[in-house]
Amino acid sequence: MKKHLRRLKSESIILMLLTLLLIAGGYLFLRYAYHVADSLPFSQEVVLVILGTLITIFITALLLNKQTSVELQKEENIKLLELKADSYLELINHLEQIMLEAEADRTDRVRLRMLASKLAIVASPAVLEQFEHLIHVFTDITRDEAIQDSEGNRLMHALALLTVEMRADLVGDLDDRDGVARKALSNQIVSNSDALNS
Repeated sequence: MKKHLRRLKSESIILMLLTLLLIAGGYLFLRYAYHVADSLPFSQEVVLVILGTLITIFITALLLNKQTSVELQKEENIKLLELKADSYLELINHLEQIMLEAEADRTDRVRLRMLASKLAIVASPAVLEQFEHLIHVFTDITRDEAIQDSEGNRLMHALALLTVEMRADLVGDLDDRDGVARKALSNQIVSNSDALNS
């Protein structure tokens, strides 16, 4: 997608240069035609109509080109956001399943590795860093495969910290725009999770 945007941008520059050349040549020709047509009735008006039409076409082409570029960028951002959200929710759902079963076997570890690979593709560096912390907690508490209540609380706390970063990655710009204090939000998310400790 980025290659396509770069190619579109270079094509836009070439088209803009050709258009400017065409406009300059057209202007010189129309200026010449305007003075030559001075003696003919309505000929200057016809030249002005042609000039106005060409300018309108040029402006419309530039606006459409810019709109296409913006739409492609918007579509790319939406797809990335959907990928992130799907990956994050898949991880949360997998950890929920592990917590409900109160144990983690080899299959769970393999699935978590696959989710780690998915996150490596789409997650922000802050999410990956917090995910690493969650992995350390997960491997520490699942050495014997069974997950005790206190161990589950540690995992849920690590997940709450990860959730803070996931939220910042997905909607952090909206929170910043709305004036939501990131630290207060982080404390609230962790506090909500810790309040439900068993």
